[in-house]
Amino acid sequence: MPDTENRRFLLVKRPIGTPARDDFQLVREAVPHAPEGGMVVRNRFISLDPAQRGWMDDAPSYMPPIALGDPVRATTVGVVEESRNPDFAPGDWVLGLNAIEDFSIVLPGGFTSRIDVGMVDRPSRYLSAVGAVGLTAYFGLLDAGQPQPGETLLVTGAAGAVGSMVGQIGKIMGMRVIGIAGGAEKCRRLVGDYGFDAAIDYKDKSQAQIAAEIAEAAPQGIDILFENVGGEVMDAAMLNLALHARVVLCGLISEYNSAEKVGMRNLWQVIVKQATIKGFLIAAYVPRFAEGGAQIAQWIAEGKLRVDEDIQFGLDNAYDAFMRLFTGANTGKLVLEVD
Repeated sequence: MPDTENRRFLLVKRPIGTPARDDFQLVREAVPHAPEGGMVVRNRFISLDPAQRGWMDDAPSYMPPIALGDPVRATTVGVVEESRNPDFAPGDWVLGLNAIEDFSIVLPGGFTSRIDVGMVDRPSRYLSAVGAVGLTAYFGLLDAGQPQPGETLLVTGAAGAVGSMVGQIGKIMGMRVIGIAGGAEKCRRLVGDYGFDAAIDYKDKSQAQIAAEIAEAAPQGIDILFENVGGEVMDAAMLNLALHARVVLCGLISEYNSAEKVGMRNLWQVIVKQATIKGFLIAAYVPRFAEGGAQIAQWIAEGKLRVDEDIQFGLDNAYDAFMRLFTGANTGKLVLEVD
């Protein structure tokens, strides 16, 4: 890719259901120059996350929708190419909220921080273990879930980037951990690679079948449900809550591509079990990122925490790489390495 070319992965149509290839357009433009007080970052690694699907809809959310004709918003790790910002110099490695493109303009006050890539085995770790994914697992379970030793934790979407870390942190906290994932291989990884106590394969099963398998794995009920999936999987889990259970609502990936919005049918269990549901956004924990990152790094160094990354290559491959999130093909935190 010539240094004079900026490939940009644009959103050109609002997806209806599952995103289609023609909802996007890959264009080639000139490399931008740094504005007054800003800088240009050359993106090296791009995070691909379920939240990006929600940002494509023209609907109220915690962030404004991606405007049609704009590149798809994404967290990136990159190197400062040109700077007119006194706080950053060319060559600095940075983490920021940018886009799926080779070069991003960062305006004054933009969400960007300098990172020390010497502290990790590869820069992409700032998009997984010590980035938003790892911190979501850390604060989502420990702060929102308030786990106690001996309790039972159920994680849906457990083989994903967040879910696999949540389960491992639950084990570190002394919990019994059950994971739900799609397919025999993912379930094998939950127990064999991540140390879960039990794994449930939801593929080709009814809600009643899933609920029965959860009941068998957790006869005393679920104390914490860490929810990443929604839909029938969550409905099955809700039928197995323990008294005073806590539900941490982190994601609803099974519902993001639904043409018609669907909701939970077993919400009444919150009343029956006197449970609580807490919505969770990692943005609320920015002031504590250093705390969480340091603890995660220590657990990795001690061999207590395994973090896998699914690295896909080439910005030209952005659509196919992004769709791995919704086919269940990814095997760890999904990252697009630009070149």
